[in-house]
Amino acid sequence: MFARLTALLLIAAAVVAFASCGGDTGDASGHEQTLSLTKQTGPSHTVLIMLENRELDEVVGSSEPTMLDELSKMGALAVNFYAITHPSLPNYLALIGGSTFGISENCTGCHVSGPNLATQLSAADISWRAYMGSMPRSCFEGAEVGEYVKRHNPFLYFPSITNYPSLCADDVPETALDRQLARHDLPTFSWITPNICDDAHSCEFSSADKYLERLAPRLLRQLGPHGLLIVTFDEGTSNAGCCGNAQGGRIATILIGPDVRKGVRLRRPYTHYSLLATLEDRLGVKRLREARHATPMTAAFSG
Repeated sequence: MFARLTALLLIAAAVVAFASCGGDTGDASGHEQTLSLTKQTGPSHTVLIMLENRELDEVVGSSEPTMLDELSKMGALAVNFYAITHPSLPNYLALIGGSTFGISENCTGCHVSGPNLATQLSAADISWRAYMGSMPRSCFEGAEVGEYVKRHNPFLYFPSITNYPSLCADDVPETALDRQLARHDLPTFSWITPNICDDAHSCEFSSADKYLERLAPRLLRQLGPHGLLIVTFDEGTSNAGCCGNAQGGRIATILIGPDVRKGVRLRRPYTHYSLLATLEDRLGVKRLREARHATPMTAAFSG
């Protein structure tokens, strides 16, 4: 309980630091809150955390309060956000490639071709890194070891990454994230896949909740003046869907940052392609494949 209280206080302090002086922001119930200003300086960072296999109502607004409940009050929660399909891998590929590439299983020897978010950023000289929980070394292409599984690491399915050591070197064990946070040296875009216990795939959701308690405050303090933290899930447990191409369950997706409307609920339907479109627009690269036709999550942002 003390650890949770400490974490929540740290998050609250970080969010206060993001707000404009005297600015008013609305929460889900329409109440207004005034936050004082202590703006962050330096470069801005976008960070995405991927969790696993939960429906929205399991992790937000349930009888047992979670860290996601607290985060959703401090940012924008998409309440009609849908994964593309089942199982995990096609959703991960959709999030960085704009397509499932015809893959419908958690294969480990398969490959997909063409550009992806990482190659786009590299071509534009925008720094990125993918941090993988329990991965033994950078660019490790084994199917699994310990609590690491390749199927939750979409970057290594693209030869356009794995065939180029300078790109593959940015697919790293999550331990590198601790070092970069200690140095205040995050890249412009960070992707974080926790291990299969911390992402709630193979453990109770309380494991993911504790993981967020430890990590979210540290990330929030280093997002920068226009940074963004995103927490989402690969898929739900149902076949709920929308938008013609999504049938992977209704999942929680939360956006937090100084430019995000605080405490709002986004009711328009979105999918992983919407999130990719939002990331590509934000980072200044062209939308890939299905993301070209998706609705970006612009309603989350103020101004």
